[in-house]
Formats: sequence, structure tokens, C-alpha cells
Amino acid sequence: MDDLRLRRAGERDLAALVRLRDDAARWMLARGITGQWQPGQLGVDHFRRVMAGAEVWLAEAGGRVAGAWELWWDDEDAWGPQPPVAGYVHRLMVDRGNARPGTGRVLLGAAERRVATMGRALVRLDCLSGNARLNSYYLQAGYRVVGHKEGKPQPGGVPKSFTLMEKPCAAATPAP
Repeated sequence: MDDLRLRRAGERDLAALVRLRDDAARWMLARGITGQWQPGQLGVDHFRRVMAGAEVWLAEAGGRVAGAWELWWDDEDAWGPQPPVAGYVHRLMVDRGNARPGTGRVLLGAAERRVATMGRALVRLDCLSGNARLNSYYLQAGYRVVGHKEGKPQPGGVPKSFTLMEKPCAAATPAP
């Protein structure tokens, strides 16, 4: 995927992020995955808030958005208070009409490398407990189940139950 370009998302990308998230929600619903995301659930305010306290990354291919993800440096709602040893991946999304097969794994690898460059030893994520396909995806990507969180608050929705997963970073080196 030599033509995939990664960069931090900014204010000008807010509408594209909302579209990407809504398209991913519609894709899930079309496949019978009803408990995960709903179109219209998160708007520009959500992504603006995340950008203010964490990182949002965008992938482009051929001048078009191919995917995105959020990278947080803490996640007390899912993991409780933790020492600063991990980065937390949220909302990994790909544009099914513009992204090549395997793009999700490439984006996940980029998130893992970013966590390592920040000197963190672990990449963590939480996955809706009832979404067997997504849980399997992360297990195949080398993550392991380390716990469960019942009733995690959701932006724009009701609390849900999640599987907590983590993976060691390949090489954690402190950021300069």
C-alpha cells in the first residue's frame, strides 16, 4: 500500500471523519451488526473534542480518505486509572469504497507504531463483546483478551459491554 498517506486529522477533516464513521455504521447495519454503531450518532463535535485531548489520524489514497482512527493516551471509562504504559485505539474505520483489502491492518499497525514512538509498551482497545467478527479480527491481529468491561458509557448512546484487548508494542522507544 505504497500510495497510502497517513497524517494527523485537523479541523478541515471533520466532515470527512463524520462521513467515514456514518458509512462504517451503515456497512455494519447492512451486514446485520446492529449493536455497534449507528449513522448520525457522532458528529463534528465528537471528533473536535477528541482532537483537543488525543489524536485522530487520517489515511488517504489517491487524494481520497481511505480510513481513520483515534488514538487516546488514557481510557478510564474502559480501563480505569492506569499508569501511562499504553495507547488506546478507538474507532478504527476504513472507507470500503476507497480502501484496498488489508487497509485496516495497515492502519492498526500505524497506530501501534505511533504508540511505540511515544514510549508506551502496550496498545489497548475495547471491542463490543457481542461482535464476534470484530473480536476475531483483533485476535488475528495479535491482540489478546485481558478482561471485560460491563456498562461502558458510549458517546451518543447507551452503555454497552466490551472485551478489553491489548498487544505489546514491537519496540517501545521514548519520544524525543
